[in-house]
Amino acid sequence: MSTTATTTELLRGAAELFPDEVVTQAHVRHLDLPGAGRFALITLDNGFDHTKPTTFGPQSLANLNAAIDQVEKEAADGEIVGVGLTGKPFIFAVGADLKGVELLERHEDALAIGKGGHDVFKRLSQLAVPTFAYYNGAAMGGGVEVGLHCTYRTVSKALPAFALPEVFLGLVPGWGGCTLLPNLIGADRAVSVIIENALNQNRQLKVQQVFDLGIADALFEGADFLERSLLWTASVLTGEVEVVRAEVDRGEAWDAAVERGRAIADAKVHGAAPAAYRALDIVAAAKSGDLRQGFDAEDQALADLIMGGELRSGIYAFNLVQKRGKRPAGAPDKSLARPVTKVGVVGAGLMASQLALLFVRRLQVPVVLTDIGQERVDKGVAYVHGEIDKLLLKGRVNQDQANRLKGQVTGSLDKAAAFGDADFVIEAVFEEMGVKQKVFAEVEAVVPAHAILATNTSSLSVSEMASQLNHPERVVGLHFFNPVAILPLLEIVRGEQTDDASLATAFAVAKSLKKTAVLVKDAPAFVVNRILTRFMGEIQNVIDEGTPVATAERAIEPLGLPMSPLVLLELVGPAIGLHVSETLNRVFPDRFTVSPNLKAVVEAGKRGFYVHDSGRPELDPEVLALLKQGESVLSEEQVRERVLDAVAQEIDLMLKEGVVAEAQDIDLCLITGAGWPFHLGGVTPYLDRAGVSERVTGKRFLAPGLASVPA
Repeated sequence: MSTTATTTELLRGAAELFPDEVVTQAHVRHLDLPGAGRFALITLDNGFDHTKPTTFGPQSLANLNAAIDQVEKEAADGEIVGVGLTGKPFIFAVGADLKGVELLERHEDALAIGKGGHDVFKRLSQLAVPTFAYYNGAAMGGGVEVGLHCTYRTVSKALPAFALPEVFLGLVPGWGGCTLLPNLIGADRAVSVIIENALNQNRQLKVQQVFDLGIADALFEGADFLERSLLWTASVLTGEVEVVRAEVDRGEAWDAAVERGRAIADAKVHGAAPAAYRALDIVAAAKSGDLRQGFDAEDQALADLIMGGELRSGIYAFNLVQKRGKRPAGAPDKSLARPVTKVGVVGAGLMASQLALLFVRRLQVPVVLTDIGQERVDKGVAYVHGEIDKLLLKGRVNQDQANRLKGQVTGSLDKAAAFGDADFVIEAVFEEMGVKQKVFAEVEAVVPAHAILATNTSSLSVSEMASQLNHPERVVGLHFFNPVAILPLLEIVRGEQTDDASLATAFAVAKSLKKTAVLVKDAPAFVVNRILTRFMGEIQNVIDEGTPVATAERAIEPLGLPMSPLVLLELVGPAIGLHVSETLNRVFPDRFTVSPNLKAVVEAGKRGFYVHDSGRPELDPEVLALLKQGESVLSEEQVRERVLDAVAQEIDLMLKEGVVAEAQDIDLCLITGAGWPFHLGGVTPYLDRAGVSERVTGKRFLAPGLASVPA
């Protein structure tokens, strides 16, 4: 049986497992290249509008395979001088069809997906003529990999996205990425793309990097990208242009690169997620240059990981961010939203200034800050103007845009003058109920009747804050996360009397700000802060009781969180952590404690438990001297069990209280607001997978198959 026939049968069988595949077509057309001859160009196109991504499911791979059948015969017969591969406008291809992958239930089916992709893609490198990939648009995962099988590659300067995100999701670049990329650009550069970027929240390659790294051989403007690429192709085929690539170092540098990758993986996931380590094993073996061995290893790794919990959790997390995050549960009809043509910010401190910058950049409307003194106001406005100047230096805005943005940000001590025509006013003052109530009373007296009043409180009751106003229905909570420009989550809090129009306006503003909005009940500390405070509280409890700090920290490493609990506390700020724990202790004293040791650290003016003088975190001896501990010493396993049990209990209570609509919203909040890893799927898939949910609550948080292998 021929290879093509085997591949066709393999893909036909796999296609039955992907009933909802958005099928990609592969159209072949012929061109006459100046001085070179007849050329075959394959265009990938799923037939939808240009905003819909092109993916590779079994039927899509079969269509590409059929197109290669055609050009293979033409190449063998001498009818063409080369073959090119490109995509529809703005999109090259974004990889495997994950909608089907997450439904696979058998290891052999998962193995067939890996083999099917390899069998099709590698045919491009086996043709009797040179092959060219023209990365004209977004290229991710398998979209990058299909190009790696070609002889040459060009890339458009208008490219919006280029990455191998598989390790981020819990997979490996398994259609050639782990094997071909290090053999093309060297192991160290490949480790940066496959491991380092993926584990840094799926960091994308900039277009210039794609060229500078040696992934692409030529770089052209987007407006006439395909035309320029074809002319360059003709020059390559005629010998006018010679592509020279740097020799790959296959000595100690290769081994050092793999070890660097392992160090990155250890620092990011602490051995808790297998994908990065499987990818590094394949990269290490690729040093021999044996492509067949590498492809076989990729197939096995893909199959194993597809049938594992990490990938299912990764896809679950991806779907939360891309789907649920864009269609928030419980959001009112968007037609009720009121227009926002001017924004007021009460306060001019760092948080308020960050909010002012975000609002002016995204809404591009006048923003005015107020505070209790002119010096504070001037400092806040200067901060915003300075940040806009930085954007100008980085080329993120041009001079006209910078001037316009700076002109729209002003300050005033007179709330009546500042907010008299504002449609939306947000306060970001000291986190104390009396202060915030006083501010809202002053603002309500001067704003128009339609204006929305928003609070950026992190833990206080929005309903209580609005209770003394004449119109509490227009008060809504907008809890941003620091740094405001980076973390996408926005917890939108509906007070007891918040009306639909105010809430709809808040969601419309969130969308304009490009934030992931989650509707939450007006409950103490809302979602992220409540869970993290319970999590951190148990860590602090075991330390207070006598467990060494280092033991408590190491206990959480198997979760693969982005940072240890006490490093997180340092980032948040011990004073803020103490304030939130005190707030929750007043409401839930049986579950939320106030650590006397944390209080001592705050009173001593310490910024955290660590010092960084050596370049790495080390426990501060002055902090250790402050600690008063008991004699109860727990093992790492005991600490971990206690902490996870506490988190599971709190999530269960929050769901029963209706703080959010479903467990998925809790996971979405932790992923987008606290940097919780994709490979965990947030928190509830991990608690389900580890058996914690059933141990604590008697049931799983998620239905089988939602973030796990179907039952």
